[in-house]
Amino acid sequence: MSTGRSRVRSAVTDGAIAFGVAATLLVTGLSVQRSGTSPDLFGHALLTAGGLALAARRRAPVTILAVTGLCALGYQAAGFDVPAIAYLFAVYAAVRAGHRTVTVAASVIMLAALPFAAMASGLHDTGEAFAQARGALELAWLIAAGAAGEALRQAERRADEAERTREEAARRRADEERLHIARELHDSLTHQISIIKVQAEVAVHVARKRGEQVPEALLAIREAGREAARELRATLETLRDDDKSPPHGLDQVPELVERARTAGLEATLTIEGRRQGVPAAVDRTAYRIVQESLTNIARHAAAATASVRIGYRPGALLIQVDDDGKAAPGLVPVPGVGLLGMRERVTALGGELRAAPRGEGGFSVRAELPVERTS
Repeated sequence: MSTGRSRVRSAVTDGAIAFGVAATLLVTGLSVQRSGTSPDLFGHALLTAGGLALAARRRAPVTILAVTGLCALGYQAAGFDVPAIAYLFAVYAAVRAGHRTVTVAASVIMLAALPFAAMASGLHDTGEAFAQARGALELAWLIAAGAAGEALRQAERRADEAERTREEAARRRADEERLHIARELHDSLTHQISIIKVQAEVAVHVARKRGEQVPEALLAIREAGREAARELRATLETLRDDDKSPPHGLDQVPELVERARTAGLEATLTIEGRRQGVPAAVDRTAYRIVQESLTNIARHAAAATASVRIGYRPGALLIQVDDDGKAAPGLVPVPGVGLLGMRERVTALGGELRAAPRGEGGFSVRAELPVERTS
């Protein structure tokens, strides 16, 4: 999935930057090395650690700010006059993450502590120490790093707001169009279908009352009228759903199964895995898959039993609905509107849908929907 690939790319980028900064600091430290004594080795370790710590700056920006700051103070105290490059990267990351107050406070402490760290090395007098500290972390660079982080944070915030505004506008236009279509369907079809249905019902009733044989064509018209009325009513209810009422989701699946039992179908519900939060779109789609599958079983499958299975897996949600109806292996199913709608919903979420006869008889609908794991 695109989000997973984006995370991998970010992790690789962060690792490359951390390695590059660590290498730069270490090379710079080696160029100012005075001897092979243990303090030099300690300073080299601090230079390397300060750079490599940047690999985690997105996950823990404040912690990395503190780590890189302490490493900078440490190798300054060890006698390494090396710019605090890693700390500047950490300042940028912390401000970008929105930790402005903490970053300013930490930077003030750094500016105050660096001269004393340089003096502790015993290599410079007071005036030289302050000059070396200004070279290690110039105020202008510090301000630039913070300003860059704040600028990018504001740009990302504006981009998020613009995206949210576009989504809201598109949703509003879709709602208006959906209601318009519902009104048109209601005005143009409901009355005519109702007349056909009523006339067919009356004709069948009169024929039976007179003791006449009811023509098969008339019975077919009556059944078609009933089916058309049900389909039109369901379509209008879907189109008029403007999300003002609470949306249906996985919490309402037991109600669907119970209604199927009430209608005479021996239906069971099995939930596997630990219940976890799922995105709203996945929640609604899972409900619609179960709803449409049970509806198809009741109308077309001539089944006695049906099983609904919901499985929570790492990064995915599994929905499977099986029946023991008249579908047989090798029979090619004719995709109706309901099945096509399910496939479109699943595909839009990046999932997979399989709908086919089972080897032991009956029909099976199996959908796997991706679920982003939130931290």
